[in-house]
Amino acid sequence: MALKITVIGTGYLGATHAAAMAELGFEVLGLDVVPEKIEMLSAGKVPMYEPGLEELLAKHVAGIEGSSGRLRFTTSWEEVGEFGDVHFVCVNTPQKHGEYACDMSYVDAAFASLAPRLKRAALVVGKSTVPVGSAARLAKLLVEQAPEDVELAWNPEFLREGFAVQDTLRPDRIVAGVASERAEKLLREVYATPIAEGSPFVVTDFPTAELVKTSANSFLATKISFINAMAEVCEAADGDVVKLAEAIGHDERIGSKYLRAGIGFGGGCLPKDIRAFMARAGELGVDQALTFLREVDSINMRRRGHMVELAREAVGGGSFLGKRIAVLGATFKPDSDDVRDSPALNVAGQIHLQGGQVTVYDPKGMANAGRLFPTLGYADTALDAVRGADAVLHLTEWSEFRELDPAELGEVTTARIVLDGRNALDPVKWRKAGWVYRAMGRPTA
Repeated sequence: MALKITVIGTGYLGATHAAAMAELGFEVLGLDVVPEKIEMLSAGKVPMYEPGLEELLAKHVAGIEGSSGRLRFTTSWEEVGEFGDVHFVCVNTPQKHGEYACDMSYVDAAFASLAPRLKRAALVVGKSTVPVGSAARLAKLLVEQAPEDVELAWNPEFLREGFAVQDTLRPDRIVAGVASERAEKLLREVYATPIAEGSPFVVTDFPTAELVKTSANSFLATKISFINAMAEVCEAADGDVVKLAEAIGHDERIGSKYLRAGIGFGGGCLPKDIRAFMARAGELGVDQALTFLREVDSINMRRRGHMVELAREAVGGGSFLGKRIAVLGATFKPDSDDVRDSPALNVAGQIHLQGGQVTVYDPKGMANAGRLFPTLGYADTALDAVRGADAVLHLTEWSEFRELDPAELGEVTTARIVLDGRNALDPVKWRKAGWVYRAMGRPTA
């Protein structure tokens, strides 16, 4: 008999996972405690922008004309407990307020609500990013509160915003932290299609599975901050960090991915995950092993301040008072509407607080940006954003911005000065149109 799957938590991770499981052929029931979210998903709509997700939902959500009907949503824990053979827990693990540590309250609440409502054999699968040691504690909770034949597995997610659908359907690896052959067999059954298509299936114990996600994010953050540290050196030594990155990227031990210097990383995962990792290392008595991550975090945050200083220099080196600054980009990365810990919005906010008149444009993140920074100005197009600007800051590398016509923009600005915070624009094209082009880590390029 085919497995029935539940997905607990229907945010970015959960909504994508639920739709992908339906696409793989399973009957799926998604649960959330927010009725408005369930209502929206049941209509085939998503509360965030993620390319391809809404189309995938419409293909499978029950009640939508032409759908497979394999995917439903509910607020009932009883229904979830009755329905599922495999329960994926996909709830949020934010940073604790005022601390580096991870807030486990949503995960703990999900397990506490689910365990007593399980009445038969089932596998509970954690996908949330949690501090190492959490799975062992939650497995014990299941033993105490759930039927005897309920067990735990840990299966971390590796989704990239903007590519979440393909990362779920065709993952570059599947990590299964299990304590029994039965749990491994069930997860192999769930992921049979991507495994058959070549996705590696890595079987580990609980702690290793938990560490894989935080280790991967820490390595990625380190690589980004490394090239940004080199950008700082290039600024001081009149070097060109783009050419430097190109040269070292040809070394196959290093590789060229994520070596684009700029204003650094943000989002809802990387910053909070490396901080939580440091906090957990301290609890385990191995904080010295991860002290380098403090500098990774510090380099990353410095980039934002450096862009503010470059903008100040660009408009005369004194005050931002009376100066109009256009900011292209609000989201932390392109192909997303996520503005959590966005470097672009942080820079815009700092300039605004220092007296500048800031106008922001982003292809998808305007509504979220407006809620987070209501005092900033917002424009409907890039052209409107730069109108009357004394300097233009390019801070999120949307393809739309690379395709802008600098000559057309130059007609409406007060000054043709562009600061490329992502090293993604074509300097030759902009300079030919009469712009002063300045990028981070390229003082003379």
